[in-house]
Amino acid sequence: MAVLANAGSASAQSSERAVIVATLPDAPVPQDSPPPAEQQKSQLKETIEVLGKRSIFFPELAHDHGPLDGRQKFELAVDETIAPSRFIGSAFTAGIGQARDSLSGYGQGWAGYGKRYGSSVASNATSHLFGTFLLPTVLHEDPRYFVKIFGSPRSRILYAMTRVVITRTDDGRSTFNWSNVMGGLMAEGLATSYLPDSERTAAKTFTRFGVRIGFSALDNVVKEYWPTIFKSLRINKLIPPERSDPGTVTPPVGPPAPPPQKEPQR
Repeated sequence: MAVLANAGSASAQSSERAVIVATLPDAPVPQDSPPPAEQQKSQLKETIEVLGKRSIFFPELAHDHGPLDGRQKFELAVDETIAPSRFIGSAFTAGIGQARDSLSGYGQGWAGYGKRYGSSVASNATSHLFGTFLLPTVLHEDPRYFVKIFGSPRSRILYAMTRVVITRTDDGRSTFNWSNVMGGLMAEGLATSYLPDSERTAAKTFTRFGVRIGFSALDNVVKEYWPTIFKSLRINKLIPPERSDPGTVTPPVGPPAPPPQKEPQR
């Protein structure tokens, strides 16, 4: 009897252990993290997904390789003038001018700020007319900005800043950016017709031109990283797919392939 009792007790304990083991959760299965190369490729793929479409915020971002004709350059000049980035930029520069009391003839207060804002919008409009339409049409230069995408942050920032003085021709060659440089200078020269009398000197005109060049370089840096900024801000959730941003030339995935090797002749 004792043997049967011990056997029954052992059987009961074994059944209890089986029930406990069955109710325990499964041990977590270790997940293999993708290699760094796959992570970089995935990030690049996400960036490319928001490329290749026309930008609303920066319409001058190139979204195809084809050259622009005169009508398209005029349309681009209009789009740049009414782009949200230009109104935001004018509000920012007007605020800086208000704080520094530049263009002192406009005074202070909201009236002074409004005059500074209006003059900034007007000078931007004339700069786009000259630098995006008239001069590029005559000189056969491409007024768009082509995002570099590949390279280190230092190389991309340097590339963005040099686009102030370097651009492409309509056939894709690099050339001095006469349109941007002379367009800005012509816009500041024309601004002397509506700025306060104290600003209508050659020294003040070239000073404003230098400030414009500096802001253009900073603007290019923002445009260079706009695809990443746009993606991180999730602006694409607020804009219909057909109006998606930002827009630039769709780059190849990865570095260019090496040229094919010729087989040795036997």
